[in-house]
Amino acid sequence: MARVPHANLDCSPGCPVEGVLAIIGGKWKGLILYHLLAGTLRFNEIRRRVPNVTQRMLTTQLRELEADGLLVRTVYAEVPPRVEYSLSPRGRSLEPIILALKAWGEEHLRPAASSPASSPAAAAAA
Repeated sequence: MARVPHANLDCSPGCPVEGVLAIIGGKWKGLILYHLLAGTLRFNEIRRRVPNVTQRMLTTQLRELEADGLLVRTVYAEVPPRVEYSLSPRGRSLEPIILALKAWGEEHLRPAASSPASSPAAAAAA
């Protein structure tokens, strides 16, 4: 489970934000959650969608998300074993936040060349 520096999140107005970022923060958790919005995925499907993550790191991140109650890990008794990951109701409740982060990124993190404000016509008009 992610470590939250404070036992209670009533220590300051920012403590709940700190707590959420401790749970979903990091390089890979947000991406994992985003890809699971589309539905249930197997380990290697997640790995293909997040190609730069190592197998060990992906395993660690999935375990932490499961421990925090954001995803459900389902193991099927088959040979070879099949394991699927899906968002729990608690994880699904993050959908509007994740989609808002995506929208903000699309709006504010575009390369400068594609920004209308950085075009030569915009510079000449200024």
